Amino acid sequence: MIARKITHLSFFIIALAVLFISPYFFNDYKIGILSNIAIFVILAVSYNLINGVTGQFSLEPNGFVAIGAYVAALVLLTSESKIDQFSLEDPSNFILMIHSPSFIVALLSAGVCAMLLSLVLAFAVFRVRGDYLAIVTLGFGIIIKLMAINFASITNGSLGLNDIPKHTTLYWSGGIAIFSVIIILNIVSSKFGRAMKAVRDDEDAALAMGINTFNIKTLAFSTSAFLEGVGGGLLACALASVSPEQFDFLFTFQLLIIIVLGGLGSTTGAIIGAILVIGGSEYLRFLDESMNIFGYETPAMPGLRMVVFSIILILVMLFARRGIMGDKELTDVLFKFSKGKKK
Repeated sequence: MIARKITHLSFFIIALAVLFISPYFFNDYKIGILSNIAIFVILAVSYNLINGVTGQFSLEPNGFVAIGAYVAALVLLTSESKIDQFSLEDPSNFILMIHSPSFIVALLSAGVCAMLLSLVLAFAVFRVRGDYLAIVTLGFGIIIKLMAINFASITNGSLGLNDIPKHTTLYWSGGIAIFSVIIILNIVSSKFGRAMKAVRDDEDAALAMGINTFNIKTLAFSTSAFLEGVGGGLLACALASVSPEQFDFLFTFQLLIIIVLGGLGSTTGAIIGAILVIGGSEYLRFLDESMNIFGYETPAMPGLRMVVFSIILILVMLFARRGIMGDKELTDVLFKFSKGKKK
């Protein structure tokens, strides 16, 4: 146990070092990509807690991320800015009253609002299991998107919100990503984490052993929702705008690809998956442009990078059906390797 903690501490020190030295080696474009990867690391490890560690097939992330994005935006925007932007309907008095220039207050508000809604939602969604749970949570994400479109006095409808202060930097997103990973790893290695894995493996057996499965699932659900809300706030302040179209089912599907590619139940896998999916899609962007291949100038083919990227994902999943890490963490692999060398 002590050796694992030392290993975790070493990785976190390395992550902090990379975070602080990156601005000295990369330009603004690459820093923006790293910041985006860090945001998706937050979303991936939190989604993996409920879907991978606890084994609840939930399809709700787009809903909680949308709530976090809108709450953070509404907290940071001034009343004058809201009045100028709301053109479909006048903003409600409550929306005009809420404001704080503090980025920390905005992120905490985003996370708490998403968490409170998850606690209310838990009483409904955890009355069902398996595919039915997926359908219920999928419906929740759709409802949030429709509410964002139709409640124009709160969200400005389909026009969304613009001119959101761009507070998100690599330090903020990277720092919160490291903090999120620490929280998730501590939960997973605690008695609550062991109970979550028991629920995943056999919920009826866990219930028979005296585990309050509803409380355990609610704990995982609310923790995941809080971090997804914070991630949504970071995303809104990185893009400086938020609209309902950003948070459709494809957003959840992207996160699902990340955690399945990395390995369901593995926090390390979720991190690797976020780096590969978000970083890889940006790295392959040159495929959309015109290229000179052996003297032949090919025409620009927008979308080709996603075709190539999809083929790569298919090949990875064919040869690693449980994901890159399976349900193992990097420390498990390192300890197994070191034991093998000693033998």
